[in-house]
Amino acid sequence: MDSSEIHPPIPESELIINSDGSVYHLRLRPEQLASTVILVGDPSRVEQVSALFDRIDERVQHREFITHTGEFKGRRISCVATGIGTDNIDIVLNELDALVNIDLERRLPKANPASLELVRIGTTGALHSDIPVGTWILSEWAIGLDGLINWYQNQPNPIAQNLVEDFIRHSAYPQNLAKPYAASADSNLLEKFRDKTLPGITLTSPGFYAPQGRRLRLSPEFPDLNNRMASFHFEGLRVTNFEMETSGLFSLGKAFGHKCASICMVMANRSQQKMHLTPQQSMGSLIEFVLDSLTQPS
Repeated sequence: MDSSEIHPPIPESELIINSDGSVYHLRLRPEQLASTVILVGDPSRVEQVSALFDRIDERVQHREFITHTGEFKGRRISCVATGIGTDNIDIVLNELDALVNIDLERRLPKANPASLELVRIGTTGALHSDIPVGTWILSEWAIGLDGLINWYQNQPNPIAQNLVEDFIRHSAYPQNLAKPYAASADSNLLEKFRDKTLPGITLTSPGFYAPQGRRLRLSPEFPDLNNRMASFHFEGLRVTNFEMETSGLFSLGKAFGHKCASICMVMANRSQQKMHLTPQQSMGSLIEFVLDSLTQPS
């Protein structure tokens, strides 16, 4: 049966294709994307990643979205800058999925969906005094405080639902904020990155200042919420860190059927109120570790 008989073509206003056949924001065509994708928030970090490639075949930039695709130790890899926040993750994940799972010429979903490997390399703030700056945190779970996945038809698995309910109850999470959600990393990818990393539960916030308990000229509405959330444990894991992308990656990635992981370097220790003063070397080592881990034989 032709797929158009069960799914009408996606309208031009919903799936915007540029005149060169690329997707709207990323400006990528399907042949320019590898099946293994490293996601970084900082656009300048794309160059840091691709500098380690054996060769670079594609360089594409539009707004903050930069993509380099090349080869590392025989593996074709893309590195994509997402920018900051789950709103950007929403754009990037939908367009990456469209590149591999929608026939862009016919505007129809493909009959046999493909699965990408999506690995985030980022920075984060640790919530406990015993997690020093420079630590690499491997997110086994992410709790989204941003509400992104609530806009999609999505059925969380029972474990994720239990985690969210326990978290809301434990932290007395304010009801006037977006309802939290949870999603896990891909189990096979987790095994690739366990060496040299600290496992934990990551909190993904919708902002950098008050949503993470910071106070400049405006005061947070819930000044004690960080401590309540940081004391949460689930199945032997504790909440370890704050950042701004991982829950969107895990939840949308899982809904689309992609394999996702997230490893972040601790830039700040919020409990000790300390910042990493020389982060470049640690970030460079993390990038090398991720690339080497992805290319190790299974």
